[in-house]
Amino acid sequence: MNKAKYIQIAALFGALAVGIGAFGAHGLEPILESKGTSDTFETAVKYHFYHTLALLACAFLLELYPSNKKLSAAFWLFAIGIIIFSGTLYTLSLTGVSWLGAITPIGGVAFIAGWVMMMISAKQPKK
Repeated sequence: MNKAKYIQIAALFGALAVGIGAFGAHGLEPILESKGTSDTFETAVKYHFYHTLALLACAFLLELYPSNKKLSAAFWLFAIGIIIFSGTLYTLSLTGVSWLGAITPIGGVAFIAGWVMMMISAKQPKK
C-alpha cells in the first residue's frame, strides 16, 4: 500500500474519534444519560483515540521501514480493534443491544495482538 495511505487512514480514524466523542458529549448526552451508558460510550472513545495514536505511530514507522510486514500487520490489527471494540461499545451505548458485549472482547484481542506485533516488528531487520 502507498505509504501516505497509512497516514490518511490514521488521520481519518482520528477525525472520527474527535467527531464521535464531541457528538457523544453534546448531541447524545441526554440519550446516553437516560440509558446509563455514558461511561461505556466514553470508554469506546478513549480506546478509539488511544489506538488512533498507535495507528499514527505505525504509519510513521512504516515511512522509515516500508518492508516491515509485522508493523503493517500491527497497523491493521489496531484498525480492526477500533472497529470491533469501539464500534460495538458505541452501538451498545446507543441501542442497548446487550449481546454486542460478547463481541467487544474480540476487538480487545485485536488491540493486544497489534501491540505484540508492534513489539515483534522491532526485531525485524531494518529496511
